[in-house]
Amino acid sequence: MAALGGPLCTLRALLRELRHAGGRSYRDSPAYRHVLAAFRAHRVTSEKLCRAQQELHFQAVTYLCLLRSVREHEALHREYHGRGERSPQEVAGLVGFRLPQQPGGKG
Repeated sequence: MAALGGPLCTLRALLRELRHAGGRSYRDSPAYRHVLAAFRAHRVTSEKLCRAQQELHFQAVTYLCLLRSVREHEALHREYHGRGERSPQEVAGLVGFRLPQQPGGKG
């Protein structure tokens, strides 16, 4: 469990990812309310030892991984998605190469 980090850090990271996904009104979303309610309901108090909290924490970390991965995938998709036909020079520049210069001023 030590590799997962603390539940509070996980909660903060989840809420941060929900803010990225939801925009300005992320606090009105059902996902935001559900995450907060679930963390409040499964916290450990002095009266009980809640084994389900560890299960909730693992699910929260898994959901956080999903949200981050979706956001990073969308960013990569926006950056590298095809924008139609590209010139050979532009394609070579994408992978870090330069095309050789041809004699006579061509290319």
